[in-house]
Amino acid sequence: MKIVIIGSVASGTSVAAKARRNTEEAEITVYDQGKDISYSVCGIPYQIGGEVATIEELTPRDSVWFKKRYNVDIYTEHKVTHVNANEKTLLVENKVTGESKKDTYDVLVFATGATPIIPVPFDQKDYQNTFVVRNIQDDRDITTFIASKQPKKALIIGGGFIGLEMTEQLENLGIEVTVVQRGKHIMPQMDPDMAFRVESYLREKEIRLILDDTVHAIVETEKTITGVTTTKGIEIETDMVILATGVRPNTALAEQIGVNIGETGAIAVNHQMQTNIPDVYAVGDVAESYSLLTNTPMYRPLGTTANKMGRIAGDVITGGNLEHRGILGTGIFRIFDRHVGYTGMTEKDAAKAGYEIEVLFNIKPDHAEYMGGKELTIKALADKKTGRILGAQAIGQGGVDKRIDVIATAITFKAKAEDLFHLDLAYAPPFATTKDPVLYTGMALDNALKSNPLMTPADLVNRQRDDEALQIIDTRSKKDFEKAHVKGAIHIPLAELRERSNELDKSPTTIVYCNKGVTGNAAQNVLLNSGFKKVYNLSGGNKNYQSYIRMIGLKK
Repeated sequence: MKIVIIGSVASGTSVAAKARRNTEEAEITVYDQGKDISYSVCGIPYQIGGEVATIEELTPRDSVWFKKRYNVDIYTEHKVTHVNANEKTLLVENKVTGESKKDTYDVLVFATGATPIIPVPFDQKDYQNTFVVRNIQDDRDITTFIASKQPKKALIIGGGFIGLEMTEQLENLGIEVTVVQRGKHIMPQMDPDMAFRVESYLREKEIRLILDDTVHAIVETEKTITGVTTTKGIEIETDMVILATGVRPNTALAEQIGVNIGETGAIAVNHQMQTNIPDVYAVGDVAESYSLLTNTPMYRPLGTTANKMGRIAGDVITGGNLEHRGILGTGIFRIFDRHVGYTGMTEKDAAKAGYEIEVLFNIKPDHAEYMGGKELTIKALADKKTGRILGAQAIGQGGVDKRIDVIATAITFKAKAEDLFHLDLAYAPPFATTKDPVLYTGMALDNALKSNPLMTPADLVNRQRDDEALQIIDTRSKKDFEKAHVKGAIHIPLAELRERSNELDKSPTTIVYCNKGVTGNAAQNVLLNSGFKKVYNLSGGNKNYQSYIRMIGLKK
């Protein structure tokens, strides 16, 4: 059996490695039009910023190493230009010599990856100071440009993973950064109220953010961009441009032979990475995945998913029975000293899927405060009907990876909110609190689902806009109340609430709150036990409410 793989980064080399582990009989050939193989795309920003010393650390393996280790022939700078699925042949162009050759296959794997999207008007020509961040050559080009030209200002188009990671690294190099984001908030994978926390932090770091806007016109001199004007008329001077507006899967070659393209624009595959054409597979950033929660198609071009897909295909091709079980779209990144992670559904995702959800904002220290613990904010969603955890987002200075990974694991195994509370998690003061943020998330969500409902700031604001009769009680100190409080709230400290509950009307919807949510829950119990019928705890307390008010104030 002869296996031909087109593409040699994460997924392609994973196919080859797994296939060889399963059999010594197969002939395995890999073609890639680039110069480098099996490199870390995600490490590129950190090498540009100097956290990774050399490019060689991102490219630990080459074709010679692969040949010795796996007896796999990898041909770099070789572009597959044509495939004949009926004859099982392909044409390959040597990009160095210009010569072409014909090759054959028994099994063909598309691991052709994805190409950065070049938005208008940057697609007009090749600019000498405009870059994407996709492969090792991009790393070389950016590093060389910074070293030789010493730019003072940079413009980044796109506020997702790559855009923000490059923001951090360029700022660390002393380059002033402006970020332009088409959407109304950065990090479209997150809910706006969580993304806003990152935006606020970036503004504190004096990063210029321009949201809900695009570049309309370019000012250039000799193929060098010196400035741009946005659709809203904002003028921005710059010495270099980073385009981080996403990628599109490289499907053109596959489409030539009739491979089906899925609704996401990537190649449609089954759970074993097989396309609609016999003996043709697709893996990595060119292939469509699917949601573990809804079983609907998803496209998430991440190295973790690419490696997983590659291993599955390599196993199936050589007689194995591995299957892709779906993904949650779990992700994490660092922006200066903030860590931002997410998994599963957002509120928008859940609404689209038809779920009625309970939403919790949990603001806790990541570990014991007396050991230097810092604030960690978790937003978690659960299905009101089943109690199943649907998604979570987290922001903090530490411990985000642990909490997101635990919750991602819980979602994978269809855990309910109550199950989170019963997890036996590791505890010591340098690492966690006795009631870990994950445990508290489970406890508070379970309480909300069963007896102690929560109300989000968004829901409260909407109800007030609709002139609903609401009774809002601030249970904090007088000093905190006078500093900032919810519109229309009355002040009754928790210590006085039992005695003064007779001052309140038990009929209307009542909302209680504290600073972050814990005391609000205690106040909620006091009123429920006193005969109040509809009592909500404001999720995340006044701190979360004030953040939301700032967000909608900025984005009206």
